[in-house]
Amino acid sequence: MIHVDHLTRTYGPLIAVDDVSFSIGPGEIVGLLGHNGAGKTTIMKMMIGFLEPTKGTIKVNRLEMATDRRAIQAMIGYLPENCPLYPEMTVAGYLEYQATLHGIGAGEVGRLLRNTLERTALVDKAGQSIGTLSRGYRQRVGVAQAILHQPRIVILDEPTNGLDPTQIQHMRDLIRELAQEATLIISTHILQEVQAVCDRVIIVQQGRKALDARLAELRAGQRLLVETEARPDALGLLSRVKGVAKVEQVPAIEGRACFALSGPCPAGELAAPVAAAIVGRGWNLYSLSPESRTLENIFSEINMTAGREQ
Repeated sequence: MIHVDHLTRTYGPLIAVDDVSFSIGPGEIVGLLGHNGAGKTTIMKMMIGFLEPTKGTIKVNRLEMATDRRAIQAMIGYLPENCPLYPEMTVAGYLEYQATLHGIGAGEVGRLLRNTLERTALVDKAGQSIGTLSRGYRQRVGVAQAILHQPRIVILDEPTNGLDPTQIQHMRDLIRELAQEATLIISTHILQEVQAVCDRVIIVQQGRKALDARLAELRAGQRLLVETEARPDALGLLSRVKGVAKVEQVPAIEGRACFALSGPCPAGELAAPVAAAIVGRGWNLYSLSPESRTLENIFSEINMTAGREQ
């Protein structure tokens, strides 16, 4: 549905986005993750046609941004990080104004307005001036204007910014609901938000794509972690277990030994023969579990790698 190829954006000598490519399919919820200043917002502004790429192309449903900008923009709903609102307008009045800008016919405005107010929990605030709303409710108004015209692509820049825990949960539920009929791209620097709602993560570091992977793949166990008695021949024993190709000793509490085992087969398949080998020696087996690489660990590894390259 969305194809970004070799996207680059420069400001004089500064390279804000450096040769970024990715594709996003219908119905995906993709998290665009990175520190502030990593290039996330610049990528999104090019994807909505607000900024021209210095190099590269953006295609949506076979339409090219360079030649079909208006047609693509009609498919997109966008929430900027600091959504510009008119404080003197009421919530309903502002959304009606947005409906006019989107070219929504008079016969459809009422239905879409009611639907949007309900989805964003703004029904009770419809007649209230935006300037009197809390920051969290103003954020909801920003989301409402992004989804009012029922776009096929929704791009949200820091959608939970300023929300309290209850409002954050509501926003997460809304994002999952929107994904049933639209493709979502969520930019954030908060790991928990990506883990809570996204199917896939694209990590941007210093304007470059550092990782593009599905969260399910990242969570899959890569190694089997084994904690047993501290025995001099423990490493040798585990190395001889069928299916184990590599054994690494990792930190453990005093009196115990912990090893990370890997091989050609999934970590879960190593559990039974490893347990049998340890119990067969009469040793205590304290724990046996597949290792799961967390998004936090991966993000830290990418940042450390980038720091060493500087």
